[in-house]
Order: sequence, then structure tokens, then C-alpha cells
Amino acid sequence: MTGYEAVEVVGRSPRLLQGPGTDRSVLDRMRAALEAGERFQGEALNYRKDGSTYTVEWLITPVREPGGRITHWVSAQRDVTERRAGEDRQALLVRELHHRVKNTLATVQAVLNATMRSSLSVPEFTRALSGRIGSLARTHALITEDRDQAASFESLLRAELGPYDERGRLILEGPRVVLPSELAVPVGMALHELTTNTLRHGALADPNGRLQVTWSVEDGPAGRGLCWTWSEHDGPPVAHPTRAGCGHRLLNKVLATQTGAEVQVDFAPDGLRVSVRIPLPGPAA
Repeated sequence: MTGYEAVEVVGRSPRLLQGPGTDRSVLDRMRAALEAGERFQGEALNYRKDGSTYTVEWLITPVREPGGRITHWVSAQRDVTERRAGEDRQALLVRELHHRVKNTLATVQAVLNATMRSSLSVPEFTRALSGRIGSLARTHALITEDRDQAASFESLLRAELGPYDERGRLILEGPRVVLPSELAVPVGMALHELTTNTLRHGALADPNGRLQVTWSVEDGPAGRGLCWTWSEHDGPPVAHPTRAGCGHRLLNKVLATQTGAEVQVDFAPDGLRVSVRIPLPGPAA
């Protein structure tokens, strides 16, 4: 367990297994228990002979003679590094799940309110809300299946556009970019709104229409950012919307509010153009 031979440790203090990462408060509690003649159970970070670390669990028990005097101590130790790592990961996932559920409920409430404001009839409200909840479910399925609770930008795209990828009408080009759950959820919602719009009013509503989505990671003064462009071609004539629907609000408000994105929408004659830059966490690649 330690990497030492018996001749290297017999007669020496257990301090040789301790180092800068060892929690001194655990050792203080152990010393207090032993001085009181009590058993002790605890965990601490130990160092092997080669300098690598492991988490050790102690169970130290006094051995007493008939009169009660302690004659020996028996210390059973085991390496619990993997167990501790699993417990830490489980605790992290529970915290992440709590955070994600809280954000999701807030998103559902916002989507519900926006859908109610933008729907002109009950059937329209039902259809729009069902589609948006379904999109949320697909995004959460991608996040849950990933070990790091994240989803790639391309997987979010394909979750929405995959069923309509026929006859080369879709062009999706860009590197692998992984988005944490707090970014994946609003981005997935935005992609759903764009997909719904292009199917009903845009390029994919026309048999000859085409859609191109390109993306890249760029460094800027404020750090790394995911830059993506949604370009529709050869669809029906593009007209400015007469009212701000839920999808338009999601792009210009919800996406910008939840991700800090910069959004530009251009109703070009050839088709809708949407350009987005989303700040990414972490250092530059």
C-alpha cells in the first residue's frame, strides 16, 4: 500500500506517510482519542514512497489487560481512494442535478409564459409548448448520458435537425465543442426555435431550400467564445415578422440573458441569417 519495505518503516513514526495535503485536524482528533484511551476511526491523505497519494482509513483499537491498562494498540488500515473518489463524484452529481433541475424549472416557467403570450389559439399553444418541452427533454437526455454532464454543440444540432437531413439539404460544419449543462439547455432551446421556424416559414419549408450551420471557437478580449452562424438559402421570400414571437424573444433575450450571448438576426432576401457568439468557460485551447 505504501511502497515501503518492512525494514524501511519498522520503528519509525507514521509521520513518514504524511505530507502537505494531510489534514492535521484529523491527526489531532486521533491523538486526542488515543490519549483518552478510546478507539478511533478516520480517514486521511497519505503519501507513498514514490510521492503519490492515497486515502487511508484507520480503525485503531486499544488492547487492555484484565486490570484495564492498555498494553497495545491494533491499527487496521485500508486504501479507500477509489471509494472516496466515487463518493465525491456522487456528491458532485447530486449538486449538479439540484442546480440543473432548478434551472430547468425556471426555463419551463419562462417558456410557458412566453408561449402563452405569443400563441393566438389553444391548438397553437399546445403544439408550441409540446415542441419546446420535447426539445428540453432531448437536451437533458444528451446531458444525462454524458459522464461530465455536458453536450456537444453538434449533438444539439443533430437532435433538432437530424430528422430533416435529406438530399444534402443540411450542411453542418465545425469542430467538436462541448457545452456544460448551463449553456447546453438555452442553446438547445434556441436551436429548436430556429428549426421550428425554418420548417414552417424558412428554407426547409421549401423542397429546394438549404440550411448551413457553421461554427468555430474564437479567442477574443473577453476570452473564448463559440461563434456560430445559421444561414438559410433558396427558401420562401423572407419578410420581417409582424410581431415578436416566442422564438424571436428566445434568441434576443433568453439566450442572451442565460448565456451572455451576442445575437445578430438578418432577414436577408436569400434567407434568414443568425449569428451568435457565446462566451465559453475555461482557458483558451
